[in-house]
Amino acid sequence: MTSSFGFWDYFIFIAYAFLILGVGLWVSRDKKGHQKNAEDYFLASKSLPWWAIGASLIAANISAEQFIGMSGSGFAVGLAIASYEWMAAITLLIVGKYFLPIFIEKGLYTIPEFVEQRFSTNLKTILAVFWIALYVFVNLASVLYLGSLALETIMGIPMVYGVIGLSLFAAAYSLYGGLSAVAWTDVIQVIFLVFGGLVTSYLALNTVSDGQGVIEGLKIVYDTVPEKFVMILDKSNPEYDNLPGIGVLVGGLWVANLYYWGFNQYIIQRTLAAKSLRESQKGIILAAVLKLVIPVIVVVPGIAAYVMINDPETMARLGDIGMQNLPSLEQADRAYPWLLQFLPVGLKGVAFAALSAAIVSSLASMLNSTSTIFTMDIYRQYINKNASDKTTVNVGRLSAGVALVIACIMAPLLGGIDQAFQFIQEYTGLVSPGILAVFILGLFWKKTTNKAAIIGALVSIPIALYFKIAPNGWSTSSFFLDVPFLDQMGYTALLTMLVIVIVSLSQNKGADDPKGIPFTKDLFKTSPKFNIGAFAVMLIIAMLYALFWN
Repeated sequence: MTSSFGFWDYFIFIAYAFLILGVGLWVSRDKKGHQKNAEDYFLASKSLPWWAIGASLIAANISAEQFIGMSGSGFAVGLAIASYEWMAAITLLIVGKYFLPIFIEKGLYTIPEFVEQRFSTNLKTILAVFWIALYVFVNLASVLYLGSLALETIMGIPMVYGVIGLSLFAAAYSLYGGLSAVAWTDVIQVIFLVFGGLVTSYLALNTVSDGQGVIEGLKIVYDTVPEKFVMILDKSNPEYDNLPGIGVLVGGLWVANLYYWGFNQYIIQRTLAAKSLRESQKGIILAAVLKLVIPVIVVVPGIAAYVMINDPETMARLGDIGMQNLPSLEQADRAYPWLLQFLPVGLKGVAFAALSAAIVSSLASMLNSTSTIFTMDIYRQYINKNASDKTTVNVGRLSAGVALVIACIMAPLLGGIDQAFQFIQEYTGLVSPGILAVFILGLFWKKTTNKAAIIGALVSIPIALYFKIAPNGWSTSSFFLDVPFLDQMGYTALLTMLVIVIVSLSQNKGADDPKGIPFTKDLFKTSPKFNIGAFAVMLIIAMLYALFWN
């Protein structure tokens, strides 16, 4: 399908591109006589206000895997996939109250740096190499693939050219300006992606209701497929293995979310760049509020597309254009791009700019964080400990460029993956439980030792693989357990923690580890504004789950 872009569509998209590049390069400029140093390039001079932090957190998070992948899961699964967003809002509150005070007090540049302070340089290096590999081969590659898939579906741009174009766009300002350019352009990107997403949701629901408005469209969608609005799936649901009922609320989704929002460099880096802890916590509240809205712009369109495709009257109204590249349940990730073809001239450009904003902002964030970890934890640790400010910044730019080239090569190889959002979660879930176990016990249990953390991180992989390679459950082999991957993550995290506890106690005989983190009386004290915002977010989430429980 090649979508018919009019003059105003091209104008809006080109204007958006020039705006992002212009702002990115403008905020990246060096003050006269000042050479960028590591803090300027990697932490935006620690000058970000709360609203820039909140916007940047969402822009870094919402990418093609949400717009394309989560809409595809909405098409195939329904609203239940929104648990990733709504549970993330609660996770952000936990991160803001209990993790950030420790990270900011220690003046960190990177998450591996915390590992060095709490455990050892060896463990830091192991995790730094792992994160670089994960960002390049999974995160960057998947965002490039899904973004290029959207360009190919909407405009007929071949996959290879899409990958190259998106890469050059992200690199044009992020490689030069660092986190400052990324964070400040993210404020604009969020406006585009939220507004463009709402436009697409409006169009889809209005089309379903034959022009009678969004509310009527939502009623029709709900009445037509009420099963798509169930948050807690039962075992009879074919998607139960992806979202295992009540296990979503009390199991492995906590592992995925706490790992992602608390210990993921390209997410946590912008909170470390805040003017102060209080400013960072206010940014967390803004991000949590925005998280409540995200399912409206990424999940609802997928459900609406499912109704449109399965309603003969709607398809008859759409005519021949509706049959172009028609997605099926086996091609769920084509649902969102399929919807965009129905937008009128002008709005199509806005929606396409929104999708591009989501892709490019995430690419820029991942590139910056990959270069931060390589430069601060590998290069300055092992290659050039006395690197000058100029050399440090240049190495950051060069390493980001190399990472981007590798990701460009990898991206087309991901073709053929259905429901890419689920795929990414599942394979990241092989390693995230072990890392989460190391961090949680390292933060909050003073007896955790370095040896126990290393053993736990290494043992977590075979534990995860034990669950992953289960053939067909107990009926095939009593040695293997066949459980949903979110449950796999929960069990792996708990078993890894048990290993770490046993090794730690056998080493220190109950004594605290010398590097254990001491807690002061006011360390986790938060402001009244944070507390009120957190209570409001939790209340809204409780109401949403009560409304769509089953």
